[in-house]
Amino acid sequence: MGRSQSFARGHDPRPGSEGGGDPRFGPGADDSGCPILHVDMDAFFASVEVRHRPELRGRPVVVAGTGPRGVVSSASYEARRYGVRSAMPTMRARALCPDAVYLPPDSSRYSAASRAVMQIFRDVTPLVEPLSLDEAFLDVAGARRLFGRPAEIARLIRRRVAEEQRLTCSVGVAPSKFVAKLGSTRAKPDGLLVVPADRVLEFLHPLPVAALWGVGERSAETLRRLGLSTIGDLAEAPYGMLRRALGEASATHLHELARGRDPRAVSPEHVEKSIGAEVTFDADVDDPLEIRRALLALSEKVGARLRRAGQVGRTVSIKVRLADFRTVNRSRTLGGPTDVAREVFDTAWALYTVLDPGERIRLVGVRVEGLAGASGAARQLTLGAPERGWREAEAAADAAAARFGRSVIGPASLLGKGEPRRRENPTRP
Repeated sequence: MGRSQSFARGHDPRPGSEGGGDPRFGPGADDSGCPILHVDMDAFFASVEVRHRPELRGRPVVVAGTGPRGVVSSASYEARRYGVRSAMPTMRARALCPDAVYLPPDSSRYSAASRAVMQIFRDVTPLVEPLSLDEAFLDVAGARRLFGRPAEIARLIRRRVAEEQRLTCSVGVAPSKFVAKLGSTRAKPDGLLVVPADRVLEFLHPLPVAALWGVGERSAETLRRLGLSTIGDLAEAPYGMLRRALGEASATHLHELARGRDPRAVSPEHVEKSIGAEVTFDADVDDPLEIRRALLALSEKVGARLRRAGQVGRTVSIKVRLADFRTVNRSRTLGGPTDVAREVFDTAWALYTVLDPGERIRLVGVRVEGLAGASGAARQLTLGAPERGWREAEAAADAAAARFGRSVIGPASLLGKGEPRRRENPTRP
């Protein structure tokens, strides 16, 4: 269990909201049929920044892109009181909360914090299914003998995250993944909520239909037009009516969730299907040199991520969004798998030049698909290629970046020139 022995039983000294203010769902509720935990870090990116700069504690902090098309990635709870939310345009956030501290995202800092938090989870159980950098499902059925009942495990996780990482998290404890995730949402911030197996419908049915996985704005409006505003309304609705309004697949999915049925197990093995990156330009561009530099920078990011993940891929694709928001995708399958940024870039640039959109561009992206483990993949050597080349150079660059930071090393054509603004994962809580 690694460091799990340091996980002593005891009282959680922090004052978080337990039970979401409802004693029926507090830590003393019957959790005997609740092996699933959903742990969600609170305002993760903003909280990591405050940990890095303690003088910001208590002030509204917003992590966001700074350009005219910047988007909020994370907002502290002090900033949320002014109406600032994730995925909101930065300009709108500044209008709502001009006195907040606005910081650009630092992905390396968040990744390091995420790894430390996930290790705490894995010290409790090997059955950890990360959903993103800041949230994960845990199956703690096998951890009860060592750590106690699920609610006690949840409190211990919260305590350890606070003490070791100086961060807070909210935890939902429930019989299923879907209900556990809803529980953590309603425990925020810094709280714990237990949904007993015999109270799942009592918990679910008063909630709005938009709380269901798979209900977006459009389907929520469709359901409201049918007079279905709560999950309870949907659970009691005739299935035929739902099928006609939503289609067979969505109707079946939502009908099951509305009755608290979610048989999915926690799956610790998460296999990436692709690795990519994209940028949104601060202003629409048509300069081929600027687009070429953007594709090169993106290819460098993708190559580094592939090598870090121990993956190689066979298919390179590009995404081009035009000024009128039309989006074009093109792809090419290589003769062999690669994790070399230069090979990714050469293919991406070739795809772009063939595409030749001839219009101003809002966004470009690069993605590598058809992934496999690098150790078991056979790479095809190019006839006449030097024995040591781009792969060795990029591996050396990785080593230098790990020591000094990614900004100090890279292609010469990118040195001394600001990259176009990244717009990746803009909606972290």
